[in-house]
Amino acid sequence: MSAVVSTVRLHLNRRAATFIVPLTIAGTVALISVLIALIFWRSGSQPGSEGWIYGSQSNPGIVYALLGFLGYLGVSTVATTFPFALTLGATRRAFVAGTLIWDAMMAAYIAVIFAILTAIEIATNHWFVGFYIFDIYVLGGADMPRLLLIVFLGVLTTLTIGGVFAAGWVRFGALGPQLIAVGVVLALAIAAITLVPQAAAIATAFQLWWLAAASVTVIILAAIGTWLLLRPAIVR
Repeated sequence: MSAVVSTVRLHLNRRAATFIVPLTIAGTVALISVLIALIFWRSGSQPGSEGWIYGSQSNPGIVYALLGFLGYLGVSTVATTFPFALTLGATRRAFVAGTLIWDAMMAAYIAVIFAILTAIEIATNHWFVGFYIFDIYVLGGADMPRLLLIVFLGVLTTLTIGGVFAAGWVRFGALGPQLIAVGVVLALAIAAITLVPQAAAIATAFQLWWLAAASVTVIILAAIGTWLLLRPAIVR
């Protein structure tokens, strides 16, 4: 357990990447969203109108920007700290467990930040001028429990996927991530081919919890894959 805690502390030493950069990205994309909204406002669109609200809540820009950074962070967290963690006495299993705990802490931190910003947005009637930045459909439309779950699972999934790709690189070099990508594409293609005939029935019966279950499954598989790849890896 001490090795797991030490791994978590090792990751937390990257304070800027853990605590500052996500806020910077969120703030930058929020500012860009405001500037775009101002352009539409000046061109004749009216804040508060039905079209304005629908268009604003359909903008997932802040999610795309953050996911890109989180994918990089998931990769760098494993690729750059794995050799150092081993030199400090951590086992490979402890490193993977500690990394997963840090991933969950990161996901919880970002989820809370998004919840706070969304609450402020709602309390100020969308920043006093009708600008929708965090109250968007892809984040649950200001439904706080849904927002927290979406952000937490989304961040955790992205970090663990980045981690397994990094583990592939540590184990096999540049070929590792390519093999993982090919395997994922083939699995998705087989699933699509199998499920296409039932697409209409699946769409009719679709429930949101399916996405949560799929996310949890991906997180578990990615964590297991990371451990299996790192277990025989040679530290360069």
